[in-house]
Amino acid sequence: MIEMLTSQQIDTIIDAVVAEMQKQGVTAAGARMSGRAEGALSLDLADITTPAFRTRSYVEQPGKPEVLRALMQTTPARIGIGHAGPRYRNIPQLVFWADHAVTQDALFKEIDPSLLEQFNLFQVQSQASSRQEYLLRPDLGRKLSDAAVKTLQERCVKNPDVQVYAADGLSATAIEHNLRDVLPVIGQGLEQAGLKMGTPFYVKYGRVGLLNEVNVVVNARVVVCLIGERPGLGRAEAMSAYLGYRPQPDSTDADRDVVCNIFNGGTNPLEAGAYVVEYIKRMLKHQASGIRLKLIEQGEAN
Repeated sequence: MIEMLTSQQIDTIIDAVVAEMQKQGVTAAGARMSGRAEGALSLDLADITTPAFRTRSYVEQPGKPEVLRALMQTTPARIGIGHAGPRYRNIPQLVFWADHAVTQDALFKEIDPSLLEQFNLFQVQSQASSRQEYLLRPDLGRKLSDAAVKTLQERCVKNPDVQVYAADGLSATAIEHNLRDVLPVIGQGLEQAGLKMGTPFYVKYGRVGLLNEVNVVVNARVVVCLIGERPGLGRAEAMSAYLGYRPQPDSTDADRDVVCNIFNGGTNPLEAGAYVVEYIKRMLKHQASGIRLKLIEQGEAN
């Protein structure tokens, strides 16, 4: 039989938690506490997702503090979080939950319509009918719906040198963070290179393999898919650009190249756009992509 806690026991636990937060400097960072009202404690904490809380050490009396600080500065991994018995300390645990919420939000977020309007991108959809189905059935995210095929046939320029489109992938947040920087750079680079760019658009519930089906409709020499990467804890803005030379229905990952981890803090979005244009030029020069492109270029180097 489970024994229920009394009000006094609950108050004791709350007092212990507040005491630990005070010890870890939360109130000094801007938290406000009000007294008990009708037996309850109101606690207004500072934003624990700020760098001040992420970069500090929660290890009590580390053997070599300077080594721990130096190590923490080299990686975003969760080290130096300390423990209270077998569990994390309160602040690192709360940060973990906050970061997990960021991941969940990214997975289910819809694209901001104003972004599509800004770049005059029309929207089509894969064969996945919902986000839940998209996550459970990756194969449907690699196929265009019948309505999408019809829309692309009606609205897209055919036989361009390069077809660029964006897809939400596993993080529409990533598209919102990076498209404004990446897409104009690609467009300008292709124009300067004298290459014809197809009609850009946006795919809802899209996966990387969808570029094969896109090219069945548009017949481009190179297809570029800008897509949101799988979000990590507290990291939802990373985008990738997948490229393929004349992708066909049976093309695989081995036939593609990628510029990944695009965000401010990873591959700079402006630089990423330039990388994509350079990749396109190399693909068109050698009429290849993926492993075949690398083997050709290695052969030339040798």
